[in-house]
Amino acid sequence: MESRAALSLQQPAERALTPSGEPPRRLSPFRGWRHLGAVASGLLLYAAFPPADLPWLALPAVALLTLVCRGATARTGAALGLLHGLALFLPLVEWTAANAGIGALLALALLQAAFFALLGAALAVVVRAPGWPLWTAALWVGQEALRDRIPFGGFPWGRLAFSQGDSLLTPLVALGGAPLLTFVVALLAGAVAWSVLQLVRLPVVLGAVALALGAAALVPVPTGGDTVRVAVVQGNVPRLGLDFNAQRAAVLSNHVQATRELAADVRAGRQEAPDLVVWPENASDLDPFTDRDAYDVIDAAVKDVGVPVLVGAVLEGPGDQVSNAGIVWDPQSGPGRRYVKRHPVPFGEYIPYRSLVRKVTSKVDLVPRDFAKGDEVGVLDVGPVRLGDVICFEVAYDDLVRDVVTGGGRLIVVQTNNASFGRSAETEQQLAMSRLRAVEHGRTVLVAATSGISAVIAPDGKVVDDAPVFTRKVLVHDVPVRDGSTLATRVGAWPEAALALAGLVGLGLARRRSAA
Repeated sequence: MESRAALSLQQPAERALTPSGEPPRRLSPFRGWRHLGAVASGLLLYAAFPPADLPWLALPAVALLTLVCRGATARTGAALGLLHGLALFLPLVEWTAANAGIGALLALALLQAAFFALLGAALAVVVRAPGWPLWTAALWVGQEALRDRIPFGGFPWGRLAFSQGDSLLTPLVALGGAPLLTFVVALLAGAVAWSVLQLVRLPVVLGAVALALGAAALVPVPTGGDTVRVAVVQGNVPRLGLDFNAQRAAVLSNHVQATRELAADVRAGRQEAPDLVVWPENASDLDPFTDRDAYDVIDAAVKDVGVPVLVGAVLEGPGDQVSNAGIVWDPQSGPGRRYVKRHPVPFGEYIPYRSLVRKVTSKVDLVPRDFAKGDEVGVLDVGPVRLGDVICFEVAYDDLVRDVVTGGGRLIVVQTNNASFGRSAETEQQLAMSRLRAVEHGRTVLVAATSGISAVIAPDGKVVDDAPVFTRKVLVHDVPVRDGSTLATRVGAWPEAALALAGLVGLGLARRRSAA
């Protein structure tokens, strides 16, 4: 009798184990383990990015999120994804609070975490399908594709690929861009998660990692080409924080003086003359076309150095808006062609739904006038070279960078102003993206920042020289200018579309399997 009674008590638990192979929820010794795991995975992924800059941590981070979602319902998966996203983004973009306040940081982190909630829900479903590491990796690409585009043009910060600006996997970006690199990182992480569940098959996973690293090592990353001598001017700003804009004349003066010092060094034979000079974004917040004094000091500095200068300036118009522009300034003919930033930052350079947002916070007035949106690709002839210009956060957007290369840019310039973010990790994170773009398109990348980090990056992603934050420095180097195209440049967004579609296919297969 006792054995029959014991058997009858055990049967419900045994039946609960049968359909999915997972222990019933009520038998878990600690129900919060999934939530702690989701938070831990987000913090691990944060550490893969600068300033910690430990790219290998991306694998255990993604693997851990997959494991905590396995066996969960889609609803629980969504909650786990949300926790992961918050744990990642709150520290990753903490620099948002430096000039927009803690409320802006919380809003941005919550918005980005919402995309990870969708990912978590999808992961919880797709891990039921055969070959799930493939589908989970494709879902990561799909999540990033959405987040990079919506709302207001998207916010690509925190992509898996951007944690790999300097890793053994980096060369793979030359084959299929950032989406392919994200896919490979997530696929290897899925293999790690699978190995945790199948310990006896660990050698298979190690083989997969070795195969990926071997493939990356075989990707050609050419660095040769004709050379030009460039000078990148980091003039510095007179004070930290957003209020440096109140000292616009001082910022312009710093860049003028640094350029004149370069000209003096050339005349004295201490420095070889450059072929072109690059100033950063916001080097002149005084519009030289409406402020005669600004025009005169810029023109005098350009004439003094004797070569074309790409000047970053804020211009009046169109209408009551302002424009964030890079202007080609020639020592003989003066200002010529210009590039106007095509992707102004929402809530940073323009305020969507301004009247509505003002009811929530008065900080909208920190952006008193909206920046206009440019409509032309930033391909400019500056001295002997045709270059591709992107401004600040535009380096994070695949299409904006690719456009300037397919448009004929033989090197890439990133004009940026990071002074508003103080000594935060924002400038390091942006530099990591610039290094990835160099490899992706096989181009030298020049980062010109008002206050740092300015850098000269070779086509293989190596930093040739840089300028520390909040210093004045002029970087002068011979750099290769190239005409060839990588496979990533040629195929554009097709790998991303194919991989995102594969994620949806995997999700559909998993749902059909569950329904059956």
